[in-house]
Amino acid sequence: MPVTVKWGRERFSFDLPPPDTTLAAVRLSIAQYTHLPEHDFKLIHKGVIMKDDNAPISTYHLHPNSVIALIGSNEPLPAPAHAPPQPQQSQQATISTIQSELSAVRSQLTPVVELFLTNLGDGDLQPPVTDTQRKEHTRLGELLLQSLLRLDAVTPDSQWEEARRERKDAVREVQALLDRLDAAWATRST
Repeated sequence: MPVTVKWGRERFSFDLPPPDTTLAAVRLSIAQYTHLPEHDFKLIHKGVIMKDDNAPISTYHLHPNSVIALIGSNEPLPAPAHAPPQPQQSQQATISTIQSELSAVRSQLTPVVELFLTNLGDGDLQPPVTDTQRKEHTRLGELLLQSLLRLDAVTPDSQWEEARRERKDAVREVQALLDRLDAAWATRST
């Protein structure tokens, strides 16, 4: 069963190894395939950065048809001779991917960000920010950035006006939420 790796506009697949395979082994395979230095890229699955190379891949809940984002190098992916051409996603499937990401942000992140902003207050009459608030600001900012990275990885065909508009609107909405979070934090933490 395949696992897909998204690297900018490129995609490639590999067979899912046994669950006890270490992340280091998967990272090495990806490095060999892409010709990137082994530690010059990050792997992200379902919004979580896969950091622990000694952990088995089961830790990251990889399963058949999982998608891993490769972040780090902008070098083009060399097309190996043995790789079959990947079928292009349809415009509707691309729109569905964009809407799914935006829906997840709206249902899971927006309410938490709104609560955080409410609890953060306006700074004038509030006590100094706490370590817990600092950590929560960092966590929420990271999650919003990961969402932006996932949206950035969606690359609609230049002919697909509707998909391009959907992606632009989704990026704008997530970026606006991140901007509100950072602006409120800057006002409050100074």
